[in-house]
Amino acid sequence: MNDIEIVQQIDQLVDQEHDLERRHAAEGLPDAERKQLQEIEVRLDQCWDLLRQRRARRNAGQDPGEAHVRPAEVVERYQQ
Repeated sequence: MNDIEIVQQIDQLVDQEHDLERRHAAEGLPDAERKQLQEIEVRLDQCWDLLRQRRARRNAGQDPGEAHVRPAEVVERYQQ
């Protein structure tokens, strides 16, 4: 996946996230959609992490293609 594809995936995930939040702003999310929202948030964190890895590798003169998606357990521990 290249940078453009990662950014496109981020955009799609953000749209899904906002759609879920808008549809249920007043009454709250049902359990299934709450779980879906959590999964979207994890996937967003993974995409942002992958994009940062690729940019860091490129800036260091390394191959950005060697960056990889890190497990949810790793990216969820990062400080915001």
